[in-house]
Amino acid sequence: MTVAVVVGNPKAGSRTLDAATKVADRVAGRPADVVLDLVELGPGLLGWGDEAVGRAVEQVKQASWVVVASPTYKATYTGLLKLFLDQFAAGGLDGVTAFPLMLGGAWSHALAPEVFLKPVLVELGASCPVPGLYLLDTDYESPAGLDEWVESAKRFV
Repeated sequence: MTVAVVVGNPKAGSRTLDAATKVADRVAGRPADVVLDLVELGPGLLGWGDEAVGRAVEQVKQASWVVVASPTYKATYTGLLKLFLDQFAAGGLDGVTAFPLMLGGAWSHALAPEVFLKPVLVELGASCPVPGLYLLDTDYESPAGLDEWVESAKRFV
């Protein structure tokens, strides 16, 4: 089983990256096989045919499951993540189980992973069997409810 993490935070080494890898570790019981901090792909995301972007897309397509994470920007996921997801054809994530994760500064955006990120992942063919996870960026390591979410997610990996 291949585990992937995709992070669309424009800041390298972000809290979003830390949270996503920790969530994946907890669900899998081990570190992820593939960790993509999309900011490292840089301008290659703006076009088609970039070799590094193509490899990243293939790694996600080959994963058994993936945590797709973004900070909350303007009540939704980042443009950086959108640029990466636009590299997939419709159905390109068929057979991949995805867990949308978003971090933000206030609970007022708690539905963002469910309302904005999950639909695009499903459109790309991913299965999203549990509700999207929203964590406060100031309390993402062990917030109330995380243990229950992890146990729910484990049923699908």
